[in-house]
Amino acid sequence: MELRSQNQGMGLATVYRALEALKKEGALQVRMLPNGESLYSSVHQDKHHLTCLQCGLSIPIDECPVHQLETELNHSHQFKIYYHTLEFFGLCEVCQQLPASAGDRAD
Repeated sequence: MELRSQNQGMGLATVYRALEALKKEGALQVRMLPNGESLYSSVHQDKHHLTCLQCGLSIPIDECPVHQLETELNHSHQFKIYYHTLEFFGLCEVCQQLPASAGDRAD
């Protein structure tokens, strides 16, 4: 918004370089969707999801089963962890009920 108010533009490559720099500083986290799309968000909390491979539905998981592992890895490897993600891929309840398409069936 600041650049728009000053009638200055910015190239898309510059935006992606800035996003990459913020990611490496630990200020942003990125999540890759099955379709290749990247979702950027600030690092306020870890994100966990169940993602449907058919319809793309992404269901957030509130509990985190790996916080203890993160702490152990931080200490045992002296590795500064900014954030982690946990994602499970499969079929949602609705897509499980749909008939398989002809191309998906085994002959």
